Amino acid sequence: MMSDITAFIALGSNLEKPALQLQRAVDDIDSSDSMRLLSCSRLYRSDPVGPEGQPDYCNAVISITTSLQPEPLLDTLQTIENHHGRQRSVRWGPRTLDLDILLYGDQQVHSERLTVPHEQMHGRAFVLYPLNDIAPDLTVPNKGRLATLLDNVPFEGLDVIAEHWPWF
Repeated sequence: MMSDITAFIALGSNLEKPALQLQRAVDDIDSSDSMRLLSCSRLYRSDPVGPEGQPDYCNAVISITTSLQPEPLLDTLQTIENHHGRQRSVRWGPRTLDLDILLYGDQQVHSERLTVPHEQMHGRAFVLYPLNDIAPDLTVPNKGRLATLLDNVPFEGLDVIAEHWPWF
């Protein structure tokens, strides 16, 4: 039997009470038999990426331990997204919930469905700054130290909207 592994998950929402969507997603993750919540970043407001005219996002990053392999973890997270009304009609469009696997231990995964480390994380402030809240000494496989990545990504377009959450 495989031992649990630490994974980092990015959370985002810009529809239907985004902060509450993230809270409920964390509750769903932590109540799962296959995942256990370790830590949560601060809650951020970020400018939307993608089509113009959509609302700002709420973003956070959590760390979990899980007994799931990467693709079953993806399946479980997508089930949670679907439970929250996630629609996949417009690329980078507005969404009730987005859960992305950023890191899965120090493993690299390249499949048709999943790339880990997340292929765009190194250039996204709304991922790197929350990740830094909970893992400042982290090294991202093939990208380098988190602190170095932050040097190249300004804090622009972000605001901290809650220091302490989720609100259990």
